[in-house]
Amino acid sequence: MIDRKQFGTRREALEKQLYEKLGLRGKTLGTRLRRAGRILPKRLREDGRYLVDAERKLSHPRLAAQVDEARVERAFEGLEAHLKTIDAADRRRSRLIHWLAGLVFNLLILGALVLFALRWQRII
Repeated sequence: MIDRKQFGTRREALEKQLYEKLGLRGKTLGTRLRRAGRILPKRLREDGRYLVDAERKLSHPRLAAQVDEARVERAFEGLEAHLKTIDAADRRRSRLIHWLAGLVFNLLILGALVLFALRWQRII
C-alpha cells in the first residue's frame, strides 16, 4: 500500500520541477502534464497519466488497492530523471535565439519586398 503522505510529497516535488525546468503552470499535476504535451517523451507522458490516475485512486480507500506501487515508483523516477537532464537556462536561450532568427528572416523578406516595390516603380 502506498503512503499517501509520501506520494503527496513526491507529487509536489515533481510539480515544482515541472515549473522550474519547463515553466509549466497549473494548479494540479494533471494540468501541468497536459500542458507539457510533446515536450515530454511518449513513455513519460504515459507515466504522468498513470500518476494522475493513481492520485485519484489514492483518494478513495477501496480504489487505493488497485494502484501498483512499483509502477508509481518507476513513473516518479523516470520523470524526475528526465527533468534533471533539462537545462532551463539553455531552453530560454534557445527560445530567444529562435525568436530572433524568425525576426531577422521576416525583416529580410520585408526588405526584399521594399526593394522589389521600389524597382517596380522605377525609383531605384
